[in-house]
Amino acid sequence: MSSLTDIEKRYLEKLLDMQSGYVLNYSDATFAEFFKRHNIDIHSHRYQTYGTSKAKKMRAFWDQEPDDIVARVLSEMLDSYVANCNINGIKPDHNILEKCQTIVARLSGDRAHTSASSTVDNFLVREFAIPNLDRLPVESNVAVIIADRLEEARKALKAGAYLAVIILCGSVLEGVLLGAAQRYSEKFNRSSSSPKTPEGKVKPFSEWNLAQLIDVAHDVGLLGLDVKKFSHGLRDFRNFIHPYKQMESKFTPDEYTAKVCFQVLKAALASLAGER
Repeated sequence: MSSLTDIEKRYLEKLLDMQSGYVLNYSDATFAEFFKRHNIDIHSHRYQTYGTSKAKKMRAFWDQEPDDIVARVLSEMLDSYVANCNINGIKPDHNILEKCQTIVARLSGDRAHTSASSTVDNFLVREFAIPNLDRLPVESNVAVIIADRLEEARKALKAGAYLAVIILCGSVLEGVLLGAAQRYSEKFNRSSSSPKTPEGKVKPFSEWNLAQLIDVAHDVGLLGLDVKKFSHGLRDFRNFIHPYKQMESKFTPDEYTAKVCFQVLKAALASLAGER
């Protein structure tokens, strides 16, 4: 079990907005997907000690897992909190955030931790140029389609069609990552993060989802940790292509959200083209 104290749990619950039974803005599906990246089945009976809400499963997770695993999960979740605040134009609660970062540092044994908010802010203010598309790991005819979609995304942003921008950015990212998987198939198939069938065989690339492509691209060194984290944010917003997903989130993308997603895409393309 983790060594989280009652006071520390209170700070974490406040930041993660767990009082109502939820955890941040995760749906059941995205909550499961988040923990799956850490090889944890959060919806299993193991974590239903206190009940079946996401907050209660999180509390059971804290009680049952060791400090290093809890620290790793919480570190990414704090990054998600800050990213959500920036994307949605909300000011983070820096006092509570710093308390929670100190808690994670204690659990991981890292006293010289860097502020997650600084990491996010530094990423968002950097300038990323769209790279030479010929250097992307895709076929030339696909590069033409990508160029058209990037231009369409620019026009959509100018016209105020912010949801269209996000969907276009997500489609370009998924297409380029699929091209990378096909070009570097041996590396992608050997990755410990590659999705497997029940028999333990790596699934065909056509069956990989965007989350899996992002994780494996990071694992094989094509995407940096910062781009990986923000790419998952773009993926979450790209899921608004499904009206019911948007209804569940109760969120309407605005200009800021669209610009952030375009920023993430440019950073990912620069990485995949070898220009970062």
